[in-house]
Amino acid sequence: MNSLAKLLEAALFASPRPIPAEELAVLDEDSSKAAIAAALEELREHYDVDGHGVELVEQGGGWQILTRPEYTEAIERAQMAVRPSRLSAAALESLAIIAYRQPIGRAEIAEIRGVDVGAILKSLLERGLIEVTARGEGLGRPLLYGTTPLFLEMFALRHLEELPRVDELAIALRRSGSDTESDAPALPEPAPKAAPDAVGASAVAVPA
Repeated sequence: MNSLAKLLEAALFASPRPIPAEELAVLDEDSSKAAIAAALEELREHYDVDGHGVELVEQGGGWQILTRPEYTEAIERAQMAVRPSRLSAAALESLAIIAYRQPIGRAEIAEIRGVDVGAILKSLLERGLIEVTARGEGLGRPLLYGTTPLFLEMFALRHLEELPRVDELAIALRRSGSDTESDAPALPEPAPKAAPDAVGASAVAVPA
């Protein structure tokens, strides 16, 4: 590997989150965007071709070095990786609604679900999975919510355009969930070496 690729590797290895290419460029201000992109590709090819146990993945708006999926189960079984805490089914359904309807207000989410969602929104905000993105035009200019880069990271998405069909996301959310909200502590900082679960098949219906 060239020196730039090694520099990026060191930064990515030390980071607990995906790093955007623009931030990586700050490491060497003499390098162009094309040089950064080429170094990232060289690093990714290095891990793929030489048979390493980790890989370079583009997700959550940036780049991150992660454990290869085939080794994740063994690492988790040995309790060597920190996994995000589980969410309740109600929180997961609300998160799916926000993901596909954003920006969306509390009243509209409550109307879709048929229950008050104040406590759930507070929990999702505290976990860093949603954020206030704007204010509505209605009475009182209500807060509107959208998903965050952590949401993308959690489900291994590079951007919102990669969201799966509604039914597929619902199953993926369910697989990350539990039965009770009280059992779920605040979402921890994602582990840099643990591969996130792949987005998979289908279940919670999110009205169109």
